[in-house]
Amino acid sequence: MGRLLFQNVTDTFTERISVLANEPSVALYWLQEHVRRSLPELARHKAAMQRWEAQSQGAIYTADYDRSAVKKLVDSSVYFRSVEGLLKQAISIRDHMNASAQGHR
Repeated sequence: MGRLLFQNVTDTFTERISVLANEPSVALYWLQEHVRRSLPELARHKAAMQRWEAQSQGAIYTADYDRSAVKKLVDSSVYFRSVEGLLKQAISIRDHMNASAQGHR
């Protein structure tokens, strides 16, 4: 009889502990503990990601600006060819004028 009573008491105690351990407020407590412990690390990761994002945006802006400058140089090649033609024309006129001046002497 004593053994059966002891078995009943231990079973009841185990059941009550199990109910208490699975109580929603206990789960919330452990969730809160997890958040409290992991939040500083998450905040550090967030700050690092924000710094990386700012650096990336700066690099993207710089690359875009450089690409735009190169495109403008390529687009201006028409003007460089025009200037080159005008310079050749001016040199030709100068040479013609020099030759004419030499002929009159």
